[in-house]
Amino acid sequence: MPILKFENVSKTYPGNFIALEEINLVIESGEFLSIVGHSGSGKSTLLKLIYAEEQASEGHVYFNDRAIDSINRKHLPYYRRNIGTVFQDFKLLPQKTAFENVAYALEVSDETEEEINELVPEILEIVGMNDKAKKYPRQLSGGEQQKICLARALVRKPMVIIADEPTGNLDPVATWEIIQLLLKINSMGTTIILATHNKDIVDKLNRRVIALDKGKVIRDHQKGRYAI
Repeated sequence: MPILKFENVSKTYPGNFIALEEINLVIESGEFLSIVGHSGSGKSTLLKLIYAEEQASEGHVYFNDRAIDSINRKHLPYYRRNIGTVFQDFKLLPQKTAFENVAYALEVSDETEEEINELVPEILEIVGMNDKAKKYPRQLSGGEQQKICLARALVRKPMVIIADEPTGNLDPVATWEIIQLLLKINSMGTTIILATHNKDIVDKLNRRVIALDKGKVIRDHQKGRYAI
């Protein structure tokens, strides 16, 4: 069974701006999928539909065969525990340490202190940041901050991680460290959806690539290179 399915999905914003048009897409559990396209192609809107920040104007998005738009609003936080998100701007809390930033994702889920103290070091170890647990964001490089963001996304053990331009603010070395971490997390069974403008990343990954243009899927290759 696919983990995500778009069925005749369109999204229109006020002013009759069509962000997505008749998207039909199946994403299997455990896939590593890259989504490419120029600015305004619909990438971010497509991702927002997955984590229920937006709703489709037409059609349905399904998660594990359940229509996301049928989920009661009060239950959305529980649904979103299945979806880890990583963004270009790190969105770390500046007054909290690396450990506390990752722990915060568990605190809002009412995990116990004992569970937090057990889980957070495990996740920091996975992303290679255990030695920076007590550092504040201002004391970390951009690549290190993004690793903490990945840890925060991973700590609730989501089924899917959405990475929206996660390397946009990073130098080439830090970029490849983040991509290698995403591949590592994918090898552990987590579905990865990566939106990127970076041609080199997509070409070297040689995984499934979906290209969007003006809100439509114009390419869907199981192994591909960045081409619009």
